[in-house]
Amino acid sequence: MSNTNGILAALAQILLKILGSNRASRTPTGPRRPDARLRTSSDEAPTAQGASGGTAVVVDAGRGAGTETIRIDPDRIPGVRISYAPDRDGAPDAGEIVWTWVPYEENDGRGKDRPVLVIGRESAERVYAVRLTSKAHDRDRDYLSIGSGGWDSQGRESWVDIEQLYSVHEQGLRREAAVLDAGRYDRVADALTRRYGWRAAG
Repeated sequence: MSNTNGILAALAQILLKILGSNRASRTPTGPRRPDARLRTSSDEAPTAQGASGGTAVVVDAGRGAGTETIRIDPDRIPGVRISYAPDRDGAPDAGEIVWTWVPYEENDGRGKDRPVLVIGRESAERVYAVRLTSKAHDRDRDYLSIGSGGWDSQGRESWVDIEQLYSVHEQGLRREAAVLDAGRYDRVADALTRRYGWRAAG
């Protein structure tokens, strides 16, 4: 009996060693890759240190309540007065291409940062703008090519979407990108006035 107990005890020791080595082999011992960082609740949105010492969620320019970029129906805005008045003063002015957050067509809360061309003023704090895209739209009546410019770092041809109109708040402006020259701006203005019956400023 004692021999049997001894054999069983030895087998138990061997099994414990095998199980222990398997656990160790499954446990990572080296440093984690940077892209393997565990996602936490703080990853959902960037934060900044508040004046009182707490942290607050940073909202992208053009998304904050009251200063968000809003898509509006151009057919319901008959009194738009299109002008050309660029002034690199940090505020969006007609004739300038600026970057802001723009909602997707689905209007479901999603969107992306993109350049828009300011075409006129809506109020003291807001301007009207049409969005730009680098996706080609040859022979599409809703788009007008304006070529390339400083607003696109890759030098791609850009197209103005004249079907979609946006209201951009001055505080929703991310950055000024470029001033569109008067000749190309006039082409956009002509397309908009012909389509919607708006007036170009004299």
